[in-house]
Amino acid sequence: MPDCSARNVPCWVDLGTPDLSTATRFYTQLFGWQAQVSPEPAAHGYTTFTKDGRTVAGAGPLVGDGRRPAWSTYVTTENADETARRVDAAGGIVLVSPFDVLDQGRMAVVLDPTGAPISIWQPRAMTGAELVNAPGAVCWYELATRAPEKAKEFYSTVFGWGIRETAYGPVPYTEWLVNGTSIAGMMPMVNGSHWAPDLPPHWMVYFAVTDCDATAARAAKLGGMVAIAPTDIPQGRVAVINDPQGAFFSVIQPRRPTAPPR
Repeated sequence: MPDCSARNVPCWVDLGTPDLSTATRFYTQLFGWQAQVSPEPAAHGYTTFTKDGRTVAGAGPLVGDGRRPAWSTYVTTENADETARRVDAAGGIVLVSPFDVLDQGRMAVVLDPTGAPISIWQPRAMTGAELVNAPGAVCWYELATRAPEKAKEFYSTVFGWGIRETAYGPVPYTEWLVNGTSIAGMMPMVNGSHWAPDLPPHWMVYFAVTDCDATAARAAKLGGMVAIAPTDIPQGRVAVINDPQGAFFSVIQPRRPTAPPR
């Protein structure tokens, strides 16, 4: 994963949850994070998680009716307003128009044409995660969608991402590229596989861990649920976990520190 200070790359993840205090306890105990709650009243208790003194992720209360607990992926951009216009022109939907986040940056929330939400981040004081590709930090982002060809056109148009076609066994796999560097991936949601029929397209967040089995077991003891048990893949050992409120994420014990978990 490249430096988060680069443009048009995933730079940050945060959790929207209906129970911020329970979520904070779960993730701090699972990953050894420290929690710092914003003192600004306008931040509504937004919490920044750190690991070894460096920022790794955030969490805040869900805003609006009908929203499900979920991890959100943010992509950096030079100009959030212009990027939102490109989203609209490329067939996406701007769910939340660009707005200023105090002095930290300017953001928007959009829906790609396949139905997956993703956020746009124009950095100011906050450029993104300070720790990545390390235990307890994000190491990979992956779009799961039932319309990969439509996604390729959209993300290439909006963010200028290049494409490298590979494979995950018999299933085609796409790596998204910025300046030739792999920055994220895409997995098609193939009918008849492990994808639930009612599971919507989404961006999956992967956190690196030193022991996948131990992390999955600890998550269950802390009130989470292991949705997909630890499994070996060429890049390491991976599991999918639901937190106590139902937000899902993946953990991977990489064979190499920066190996993409496809």
